[in-house]
Amino acid sequence: MKILRKIDKPLLIISIILFATGLVAIYSASNVTAFMLNDANPGRYFLKESIFLFGGLLVSYFLIKIPTRSYGGLSWLSTIVLVGIILAITVLGQVINGMSAWINYNGLGIQPSEFVKIAIIPLIATYYDKNYKKLRDFNTAMFPMYIAMVVAGSIVFQGDLGTAIIFVGLCGLMFFFSPVSKRIKVRVFGVVLIFAALLGIILMAGGDKILPQDKLARFDFKNPCEKYITTGNQLCNSYIAINGGGITGKGLGNSTQKYLYLPEAHTDFIFSIYVEELGIIGAVVLISLYFVLLVRIIVIGKMAPTIAKKLICYGVSFYLFMHIIVNLTGVLGILPMTGVPLPFMSYGGSVCWCTLLALTMVQRISYENNSRKS
Repeated sequence: MKILRKIDKPLLIISIILFATGLVAIYSASNVTAFMLNDANPGRYFLKESIFLFGGLLVSYFLIKIPTRSYGGLSWLSTIVLVGIILAITVLGQVINGMSAWINYNGLGIQPSEFVKIAIIPLIATYYDKNYKKLRDFNTAMFPMYIAMVVAGSIVFQGDLGTAIIFVGLCGLMFFFSPVSKRIKVRVFGVVLIFAALLGIILMAGGDKILPQDKLARFDFKNPCEKYITTGNQLCNSYIAINGGGITGKGLGNSTQKYLYLPEAHTDFIFSIYVEELGIIGAVVLISLYFVLLVRIIVIGKMAPTIAKKLICYGVSFYLFMHIIVNLTGVLGILPMTGVPLPFMSYGGSVCWCTLLALTMVQRISYENNSRKS
């Protein structure tokens, strides 16, 4: 196929390696949980993730044919529909882990707030491309950020702080890498600093009156093993898993913490099981693959001829980078754990499909770059 011949091969190869690594890690981390809790089928989560991946690849095959000039209208439509769904399930949806963020059907859970992070990337990018001559006007420059604040508010209303943090960070980074005038960026940066300082003071002064107890407990993440019976269970078991892996690991499939000691072993804490089995060497290899992937996406963006295409690539790299950083710093106890999945590795249809959608946009831009050269 013509499109497949002109997409970026290094990015494709790295993506295949990461998705394959993720499937193996999901099977290894989930087989005990699946066997003990789900009708004695150890491959349950592996099979479901394989179906998610295969279905996402089929959709990506058709989406990659859509030219980037259509992204603007599609992103606005998608964002409006997704915000409507988010608000609807906030009011009518089932509360799971303190959040009403999921659509559940026959055991399949879809998280609309994850997809809105992908929809906002081309929305911001195409807006700044279309209005780049008017970006010295404050309200014109800030219009996508006003939209982003409304969307972020709807996500916070669900109780999904992790997704909201990544969404705000993604939009903020795209704003500061946009062609908006430096004068406006400096003003906005100053306002953000003041707001962050005030928010920190408010939380320290009366956090227990503002945040629910389960959300507030996430900030109590230091010395988790001293609080093993209360708030430190997950993080302490994460430390035990990582420490047990050593340099070379216990070997694939030989984790002990996945025997129901570490909850969410195949989702939020899959990195801990991965390191326990493959050691620091495995961790270095995985992080190196992430680094090469992000650099490749940025290179494709730099080669793009328009502001929209550049910002889409940068936005995708920010999206993946923030997921990686927030998950790993949470697992390692550097920052509070927010329930953010690790791209390519964590089990879940929403994060799998969103990663594929993000990469498909980048590959479409690569195709158009190569077609332009030809």
